Amino acid sequence: MFDALNAMITDLLGPAGPLIVVAGLAALLILATIPMLLTSRPDPMDKLRQSGKEKTDAETREVLRDKRRNEKLNKYAKFLEPQDEKELSDIRMKLLQAGYRSKDAVQMFYFAQFALGLGLLGVGVTYYLTLVDASTATMQQKLMYILGPGAAGYLAPKYWITKRLEKRKDEIQSGFPDALDMMLVCVEAGQSMDQSIVRVAGELRASYPALADEFAIISHEMKAGKDKSQVLNDMSERCGVQDVSSFVTVLNQATTFGTSISDALRVYAGEMRDKRVMRAEEKANQLPTKMTLTTMMLTVPPLLIILVGPSAVGIANMGSIGN
Repeated sequence: MFDALNAMITDLLGPAGPLIVVAGLAALLILATIPMLLTSRPDPMDKLRQSGKEKTDAETREVLRDKRRNEKLNKYAKFLEPQDEKELSDIRMKLLQAGYRSKDAVQMFYFAQFALGLGLLGVGVTYYLTLVDASTATMQQKLMYILGPGAAGYLAPKYWITKRLEKRKDEIQSGFPDALDMMLVCVEAGQSMDQSIVRVAGELRASYPALADEFAIISHEMKAGKDKSQVLNDMSERCGVQDVSSFVTVLNQATTFGTSISDALRVYAGEMRDKRVMRAEEKANQLPTKMTLTTMMLTVPPLLIILVGPSAVGIANMGSIGN
């Protein structure tokens, strides 16, 4: 067998054919073993570093997910934000006073108006085309069925923000006297102003969460090193309540002139308690007027029916008998 193979190779390649074949096989073997020799065993530390890098990248993507969402909104910022600086500042402040403090709150507000307006407009058009007879409907009915839902959807976010702002202001105004009393107790007990603010924020969380959030914000800003007067002024703007603005003015004046903060708190807390009592008395004084109107609307018509009804029936019967 080997003689036949050797003879075939010799016939094809000549007398040196077997040597050429052996040299070719050796070259192939060397080329096959070189990569195996060059490849080293993987380092476990490299694998650990690679897994750590992948984990860090995943956490980074998770943290930046909101930023990507903001970038998507920023692409349409020209359409989702007013171009007038004053109007933009006003709507941003209104959203802050309503409790929406995110960076994209303005864009989300206008996007909600746009989406609800178009969505309910489509619902109105669908309802009109499917359930309303166009031949008998008047122009007023057409506008009511088609444009009415769209207008309601466009105005719904604005109505929601307005109601939420009013509710938040009432909550802050109602809880502010209690917050001042707690703050006065903490200051007189020897705590600093910053410590008393943190304590008041924790104590008010259950009953007045909006006011507790504001105190928590100013405590964090003070810890971050922001100027105290500027922090208090920002709180006054976010709350939008006159009592808080007066309180901020009192604290700034006490800090500027070096007077005792506890004395200023004691005087102002007393004024806030008196003011709350006066507000309660004002609501109590308005009650008789409201009850009078309600009583007249619900009591006078039945009373007239009882008193005048029999006479009217008797007069009608007398007329029928005379005829």
